[in-house]
Amino acid sequence: MKLNIQIKNTYCLLLISFITNVMNAQQDPEYTQYMYNTMTVNAAYAGSAGTLEAILLHRSQWVGIEGAPETQAFAIHAPLSNERVGLGLSAVNDKLGPSNELFLDGNFSYTIPLAYDKKLAFGLKAGVRMLNVDWSKGRFNNPIDPVLNENISNNFKPSLGAGIYYYSDKWYFGASVPNFIRNDYYDDVQEAVNRDRFHYFFIGGYVFDISDNLKFKPAFLVKAVSGAPLSYDLSANFLIHEKFTAGASYRWDDSVSALAGFQVTKSIFIGYAFDYTVSDLNKYNDGSHEIILRFQMQKKSSQMKSPRFF
Repeated sequence: MKLNIQIKNTYCLLLISFITNVMNAQQDPEYTQYMYNTMTVNAAYAGSAGTLEAILLHRSQWVGIEGAPETQAFAIHAPLSNERVGLGLSAVNDKLGPSNELFLDGNFSYTIPLAYDKKLAFGLKAGVRMLNVDWSKGRFNNPIDPVLNENISNNFKPSLGAGIYYYSDKWYFGASVPNFIRNDYYDDVQEAVNRDRFHYFFIGGYVFDISDNLKFKPAFLVKAVSGAPLSYDLSANFLIHEKFTAGASYRWDDSVSALAGFQVTKSIFIGYAFDYTVSDLNKYNDGSHEIILRFQMQKKSSQMKSPRFF
């Protein structure tokens, strides 16, 4: 009985956190396998794989807590024939408590070749976000609060973002702002109008050749949101015999993660990550699970030397 009360209290805290995010800044989804899902946060990544690439991802966060976040993501991108222009599409479905937000974006990049096989890409993304909130899925019974008594249906908001991506065959660094447009929420309740806050993403990684059959790649992702603490992700992955990946990741003051992946064929990669919560929420959840499926169309045999590690 005591455990049930604790779980219910935690769910209420989660909903309160959700309400605060909606009223002050709807947070973008987070990923543990961000190194394989870069275009969702940086449009300049579009076309950088040099071939058609498609990604499917599912994330279940804080399993065991009712109303905890769930995210599905799809991305597809490819370079055009001149290889300087890249185009891509991305879709993200993000659920949290009574809310469901859908992100749909088109991505464009232009790449400038530099010396020593380095490339610098500039990217733009444009799209829409659609927010739905159904308070019957976890309702606070407060008849005097209009925010908690009126559902939101198909609230469309435009989005416009940009990024840069500097990379070679061995390393990469990127910076981006996925959305410059600060959209209003709850326009019909003037005393509660608030706007999105800017999200700034910084990513980077380096591939070390330990031996012919072993590669090592440390990577990082830093997310900055105005008015909130910095979020740091640090990861380290090994690629073994160009088939298996294994590694670990740490999200500052939030979780530690184990990552594994398998190159099923030359075109298909499947990866899995498990997050163990290190915050106070670890008493009430069984961790987070994330699975990713990546497809890369094969280049000409003369160009394809090994599976891409980022």
